[in-house]
Amino acid sequence: MTPNQQLMTDLQSRGLRLVDDSAGAPSRRGGAGPSDHKAVVVDGRTIMVPVHTGSAAASPFQLGAPGPDGRATLRRNDTAVAQITFPKTPRFYKLQTFDGVPYWQIAQLHGSDVLATTVLQTCIRYGRRSTSCQFCAIGESLAHGRTVNRKTPQQLAEVARAAVLLDGIRHMVMTTGTPNFTDRGAQILCESTFAVKAANPDLPIQAQCEPPDDPAWFTRLKAAGVDSLGMHLEAVTPEVRQRIMPGKAEVDLDAYMKAFADSVAVFGRGQVSTYILAGLGDTREAILSMCEQLIGLGVYPFVVPFVPISGTPLENHAAPDPQFMRELLQPLGKMLVAGGLRSADIKAGCGRCGACSSLSAYEK
Repeated sequence: MTPNQQLMTDLQSRGLRLVDDSAGAPSRRGGAGPSDHKAVVVDGRTIMVPVHTGSAAASPFQLGAPGPDGRATLRRNDTAVAQITFPKTPRFYKLQTFDGVPYWQIAQLHGSDVLATTVLQTCIRYGRRSTSCQFCAIGESLAHGRTVNRKTPQQLAEVARAAVLLDGIRHMVMTTGTPNFTDRGAQILCESTFAVKAANPDLPIQAQCEPPDDPAWFTRLKAAGVDSLGMHLEAVTPEVRQRIMPGKAEVDLDAYMKAFADSVAVFGRGQVSTYILAGLGDTREAILSMCEQLIGLGVYPFVVPFVPISGTPLENHAAPDPQFMRELLQPLGKMLVAGGLRSADIKAGCGRCGACSSLSAYEK
């Protein structure tokens, strides 16, 4: 393990205390993830680090104010450990759509070169304790006026075009709240992707939704222009899934595994991925066992440290210990290499961006 691997993993688990939050792209509070984070650049790599969470407030890491060159000193328990820089605030943030909506309310910069949007900012399960995911804050940014509920295909195409031209965006992520129990958002994503690709034919796009009820949707998503697909497990054992996401757990692991197999047949090995949140209660062994199955199917398991987001039932839940993350990501990185799945080969999406986890640093 290199010092930079350890530093990035520790930062993402423990968070960061900021002296000055004005440098670089604005930090993000609430809403769909990554939330309560700020993008920082460590040794040339952009990562998202928690800055507005309880664990961040107690972090041993503190970042001083940036100097004239834009660099800031990262300290751990008052000892300087690295120099940090920040991605610039995107130029497209200053614009607004033809109908008067600020571009940053439609889509935002994630990492250093990915445009991300939540096409539908509401979910059929959200807000009811018996069904909602306990970690989810999809409604927070909407409630505080930081976004709009439904981004139209035309708005998304307009903002994506500007982000590519002004800021060099290289790929795009479209996620959505679940609007129904049939296509589970696939139709909305098809419509949105088709419009964005019409305006930006060379922009790779990842769509993210729950497994639709009919596998034909995978072919429709591909035909609409989706390059890679994300269907997120979040937790890997039935017990944890039922406790943490009682509504989403109704789509059981067998249904997900079938959907993964069906979607890989359409998109290809390595172009389907899943988010796994480490620290919700699944053991290291359970996560690695699931990852082994996923890699065998051709699915990239993007394992990230759980971040307790303010305004959710789990806001006081502990973040995973850095050692737990290191002992998880190190063998997983070797499994990915052996299985021929690398983040750099993903056409678009969270795995390719890699800013929410230090996983890709372990693929060496």
